[in-house]
Amino acid sequence: MEASELDPAALFDLSGNRALVTGCRRGIGLAMAEALARAGADVVGASAQLEATGSEVERRVHAAGREFSGYQVDFADRAAVEQFVAEVTGGDRAIDILVNNAGTIARAPAVDHDTATWERILEINLTVPFLLARGIGAGMVARGAGKLIFTASLLSFQGGIMVPSYTASKSGLSGLIRALSNEWAPHGVNVNGIAPGYIATDNTEALRNDPDRSRAILERIPAGRWGAAGDLAGATVFLASPASDYVCGTILAVDGGWLAR
Repeated sequence: MEASELDPAALFDLSGNRALVTGCRRGIGLAMAEALARAGADVVGASAQLEATGSEVERRVHAAGREFSGYQVDFADRAAVEQFVAEVTGGDRAIDILVNNAGTIARAPAVDHDTATWERILEINLTVPFLLARGIGAGMVARGAGKLIFTASLLSFQGGIMVPSYTASKSGLSGLIRALSNEWAPHGVNVNGIAPGYIATDNTEALRNDPDRSRAILERIPAGRWGAAGDLAGATVFLASPASDYVCGTILAVDGGWLAR
């Protein structure tokens, strides 16, 4: 489409779309779900501890005037994940946008990082996002349209400190984003990722509570502050919208300039 034909409002309009956001109960996932709803999408939310009714994400989506359906899914339970995929793909209305955001982290030196923890982190952060992408992406490929967004990490590019399983999972996710994009872009399906910087969420609470680590992190961030979950809203809507129709296989860093330092 020529630039002169573009309608700026329509570029970011998600009206009529149905978005699935995992890990939506709090933090980054909550902000993503709210942003998609405010752009016009109905939201399906899934989190390990999501309340049956009355959740904060449900309240925010409804406040935006959109529909919400919630599911409590243990992403460490592969059978539960497969059942969830079958349920959300078996209805009359398709998933147009998949935000693979659910994840977890464990901090320990590599020599103390037990095998069970390693396997659990890789299951939740890498295997389950693939299962969701495969199950829901198949319908997108068949229809010739869809948007997949993965929550990657700065550690998709760097090694990190005392988080070997997390770094391995997020590094694998960056490769998965590119591999799926190579296969599915010819079918009209955009596969991309967002790499949050140091965001003030539960996952970074230990770092923020450590005066030395917090100071070292802040000294490297050109923006001079920890990020807020809402800082991810614009990138999420962009990658879910027609504005990103020619964006394929990229990982957009929202990091206050960390990677450029």
